[in-house]
Amino acid sequence: MKVRNILRRRRTETGIALLISIFVLLLISVVAIALIVASGTESALAGNYRSSTGVYYAALSGLEEARGRLLPKNPSSFKSTAGSFLPAPGATLTIGSVAYVLNPGPTESSGTLLTTYADTQYDTEFGSGALASAAVTTTDSVWNRSPLNALNVPGPLYKWVRINAVSEKSMNIDVDADSLADSTTPLYYDGTHFSNSSSAGPQVLEITAFAMLPNGSQKILQYQVASTKSLSFGAAFNLAGTNVTFDYPNYGGPPNGSYPFKVDGTDVDCNGLPTANPSVLGLGWTDSHQPSYGSNGPFIAPSSSYLGSGPNPSIGNDTATLSPTFQTPAQVEAFIQQYGSDPSTVSVSGPASNGTLTAAAPSMSVSNPVTILVDGDLTLSGSFTGYGMLIVTGNFQYTGGTSWDGIVLVIGLGTAKEVGSSDNGGKFRGAVVLAKSRHSDGTVISGTNLGSSNIDFNNPNGSSFYYSTCWIDAALPPGGYKVLSFHEISQ
Repeated sequence: MKVRNILRRRRTETGIALLISIFVLLLISVVAIALIVASGTESALAGNYRSSTGVYYAALSGLEEARGRLLPKNPSSFKSTAGSFLPAPGATLTIGSVAYVLNPGPTESSGTLLTTYADTQYDTEFGSGALASAAVTTTDSVWNRSPLNALNVPGPLYKWVRINAVSEKSMNIDVDADSLADSTTPLYYDGTHFSNSSSAGPQVLEITAFAMLPNGSQKILQYQVASTKSLSFGAAFNLAGTNVTFDYPNYGGPPNGSYPFKVDGTDVDCNGLPTANPSVLGLGWTDSHQPSYGSNGPFIAPSSSYLGSGPNPSIGNDTATLSPTFQTPAQVEAFIQQYGSDPSTVSVSGPASNGTLTAAAPSMSVSNPVTILVDGDLTLSGSFTGYGMLIVTGNFQYTGGTSWDGIVLVIGLGTAKEVGSSDNGGKFRGAVVLAKSRHSDGTVISGTNLGSSNIDFNNPNGSSFYYSTCWIDAALPPGGYKVLSFHEISQ
């Protein structure tokens, strides 16, 4: 009986091992399939991440190239490589002016790039048909210019970068709280907020980059930027303010001595030789009226020694081309504060002289321009020569033998005078600005109008003034374009 029961149990358990084995194999198969699927998903995610990261940095490289090339001191700057691509640094870029940096691949053409990779984002911001009616300029990326284009090294895969001005409408903001979306007035940056007023500070520029990888991944990135240090000058000698005075107007002659006095808007290089760059005004002013000429009679037409553009004196209003920095008391004072707090600025207290500047900036030389801020009066005598940017907040006096290569800003009291007649032949090469932002007691002028700046040329054979973009660029301290906002635009 006992044996029979044992045999019956054994027959009941027949095949259980097979079922267990099948179940275990099925479980292992499910786990294996899950691992394969997970691995494939992970690989796909990793691939998508690589593509997303790659196209992101390709677009970012386009943004950074354009931002870097906006700097005049960059060897590949737009100013150096494509003079008509953008307005001069500091000058206004109008709404409707669109500049593209093109970066075609090895099998692509610059001529068809904007057709192949159309910029639909511009019309999204500025309205339907805005790009079709825009004034478009183009230039090549650094990767398609010498010497990089000769290297067998692939560049970043962005296709184009757009640079344009922005408005309330394009940015969908109301900066002046008037409930109107202004579409034609460019925006400016006052250091904290956007503004419709050009006197607020540097203009806001928009930089947009489009990138596309061979696998079809696309990305649009966008900066809004503003210059931290960029100046523009409409003349060799700029008188900013109202009721300005140009005293002793022997402008360009007559050459009654060995060193005839000149104010020349023809651009010269750092050696004083004429360049192919466009000329500017010799004398410019920002008032609605032509300067008065003090007590020394009417304006004297230039003689044959005059080297400006055209047969007549190159004089005129340069409000549109002189940096807004020098056109309101608040902006002038902000500029003084900006450079006064800059660690690279050599600051001295007035009254100062040749010896003061030499002692404060002993390394100043033709190869090492220096920014010097004189807080007070400055008198330069003899045959002194300086290099860099000179800022004088008081009265500036100099002899006819004084020379300065770079930028001279007599801002604050805004008065300058040539004294003495024994020293002749001095040359100011670069640009000079006079702007009166303070009363005689040193208090800042209220309102938006500057006071009356004045230059008194006592010696018709004294220092001459020549416009030089070379020395202007050399005198400007390193600056940059500050990123005000960053956008990643979905596709």
